[in-house]
Amino acid sequence: MAGNQKSKAKMEQAKGKAKEAVGRAVGNERMTAEGRAAQSKGDARQAKEKGKDAFRH
Repeated sequence: MAGNQKSKAKMEQAKGKAKEAVGRAVGNERMTAEGRAAQSKGDARQAKEKGKDAFRH
């Protein structure tokens, strides 16, 4: 389960980074903001999983 969540976090971060880059390239502020939000969501998920790992070991 933890591996699945970690991969979701990485995927969200990658999607967010790509969306932000596309938004900047075309000058779309909304798309840029959505990309940043997706990255933040991925960062939060990753931090949660790291916290769980710290308590497991």
